[in-house]
Amino acid sequence: MYRFILILILISNFSHSQKKMKIPPYLKKGDTVAIVCTARKFFPDDAKPAIELLESWGLKAKLGKTIGLDSCQLGGTDAERIADFQEMMDDDNVKAIWCARGGYGTVRIIDSLDFTKFKKHPKWIMGFSDVTVLHSQLNVERVATLHSIMPFTVPKAPEEVKETLRKAIFGESISYSISSKSYDVKGKASGELVGGNISILYSLLGSKSSIDTKGKILFIEDLDEYLYHIDRMMYNLKRNEYFENVKGIIVGSMADMHDNEIPFGQNEVQIITAIAKEYNIPIVFEFPAGHQKDNRTLILGKQVDFEVNDKEVILSFK
Repeated sequence: MYRFILILILISNFSHSQKKMKIPPYLKKGDTVAIVCTARKFFPDDAKPAIELLESWGLKAKLGKTIGLDSCQLGGTDAERIADFQEMMDDDNVKAIWCARGGYGTVRIIDSLDFTKFKKHPKWIMGFSDVTVLHSQLNVERVATLHSIMPFTVPKAPEEVKETLRKAIFGESISYSISSKSYDVKGKASGELVGGNISILYSLLGSKSSIDTKGKILFIEDLDEYLYHIDRMMYNLKRNEYFENVKGIIVGSMADMHDNEIPFGQNEVQIITAIAKEYNIPIVFEFPAGHQKDNRTLILGKQVDFEVNDKEVILSFK
């Protein structure tokens, strides 16, 4: 009986990991993109640069009911943010949803969202930072998403970064090549790209939103953390077997790291390298994605080829 139950569990896990990823339809000119708050508040005047950007691409912008709401830090109450996001997911005229900004708050609404219709008719969800909650939940649901700039960051985003988002939502080919560094770990790998903000990934461990990293390329980034916090999060991911069968790690921006009065003794590169070294996988640091101006779009859920060699780092989306 025990062996039978074990076989059922293994089959269930295998079927989940093998379930085909749904790629939402790419946008075309004239399509509508909704801008909503899932976390911190955001106001109509602040949305103007993002609206202008979408219009320059031939798209229409639709501001959600949460844009302009003020509930302390949040863009509306939990109930208001749930209702707004659900409405945009279920609106057939909305072809993509762009989360206005990060901060905190998405985890408060994730379990109240109904993805039934969305999974049958998926659309692109876009953003980064706290939006990692949505990226992770939708990866579990097997729907691809875009780790990208948000309306809040549009004003400071370089043109070439905005262009990566345009290419992604219109289905144009994307690949990145950057110079490799002496402390990158050389190697080649292929697999599904998953991940996001490491603090969020850490906070989702043990929940139904926690992602499966087996056979995949893991992307992580963070902002404004203490070095020992990074160490603690990495060890917890390790203890949860995040690295056991991962094929590679892409480390984006690790901006504004802090140390204690008594130094921790390792920087973020040393922390990650020490914990991941036993797995013999390629690792790149300072990849241009995350909490920085050079925040290039990543298609989470897409298959990628990843190579780190003596001269360059190549990330190509299939």
